[in-house]
Amino acid sequence: MTKLFLADGQEFTGTSFGAEGDAVGEVVFTTGMTGYLEVLTDPSYFGQIVIFTFPLIGNYGVPKPKNFEGCKFCPGVDKTFESPKIWVRGVVIAEESLKYSHSTAAKTFQKWLKEQNIPAISGVDTRQLTQILREHGTILGKIGTTPDKKYVDELNGRFVPSVSPEVIEIMEPENPIGKTVAFIDCGAKNGIFRNFLKRGIRVIRLPFDQNPFELNEKFDGIFLSNGPGDPDTVTETIEIAREAIHRKIPTFGICLGCQMLGLASNGKTKKMKYGHRGVNQPVRDKQSGRCLITTQNHGFEVDEKSLSKNWEVWFENLNDGSVEGIRHKTLPISATQFHPEACAGPEDAEYLFDEFVKQL
Repeated sequence: MTKLFLADGQEFTGTSFGAEGDAVGEVVFTTGMTGYLEVLTDPSYFGQIVIFTFPLIGNYGVPKPKNFEGCKFCPGVDKTFESPKIWVRGVVIAEESLKYSHSTAAKTFQKWLKEQNIPAISGVDTRQLTQILREHGTILGKIGTTPDKKYVDELNGRFVPSVSPEVIEIMEPENPIGKTVAFIDCGAKNGIFRNFLKRGIRVIRLPFDQNPFELNEKFDGIFLSNGPGDPDTVTETIEIAREAIHRKIPTFGICLGCQMLGLASNGKTKKMKYGHRGVNQPVRDKQSGRCLITTQNHGFEVDEKSLSKNWEVWFENLNDGSVEGIRHKTLPISATQFHPEACAGPEDAEYLFDEFVKQL
């Protein structure tokens, strides 16, 4: 029998159904009823063992990759998957779906995990495990047959270099509107690229440490992407964000991008007890009062008390009051902690891409 071992000594017995081998990482939970394809291929989950609280995982199978059609040549931007591979270190579920049913499905969830060399365990009481995490907070763990003698603290790691692209790529939309965004990719989801491209935005996709102002390329705005790990460690991207603020260029960030923008404005970030992961997080626009149901995946947040007088909290979480978005009071610079591109999840916040495009 395979077990999930937590660093505090607790053990959960289950059945191995993924790849052979062990997996060590930060144990987190996500509450979505759908979206396992998007969750596992989201680079923001790099370094983590993901618990799915919903019991029906794998029931609609795994489709074949299919290129997004809104780009002239973007082979890496898939219509469904958020990146070309699974980034999580391990998977924990309540029950394995032995059969799948969906018109686009090409393989089982189990086969996909094995092909991607991802260890997984089923037969675990994921609701009880989630309650433990909500009480204890984030914790390291291991999927395997024996516990680790010493868990290496990776909860505050520098993971972005492992998920960021190494080369510059130009993405040309099918129907361009004459605007270009310098896209700092710290582990971006394909859903963000799709949202820019379908709006006719030309995208210059850059590694996390490539300063766009040093290139011989014209662009109308800066985008700071999502990604894994501790935002304080991504010093190169923070410096880019700081220069964008200084130059007063339109800038928009999502998730890690929100945290890095907060740091670039001389604010601070802090580790949350267990973070937000799922497709049902309610947030409120503090100015308009408008409420949105959002997709989220983050373990850090901007510290509201650290924001300078030129910045304000844009969105707040209605469950715990945490910061869900910040913006400059006079400049076209803003960011959300949640994912307006959804993928998976409700599309309540997709209009924020339109608002950014208007600023370019």
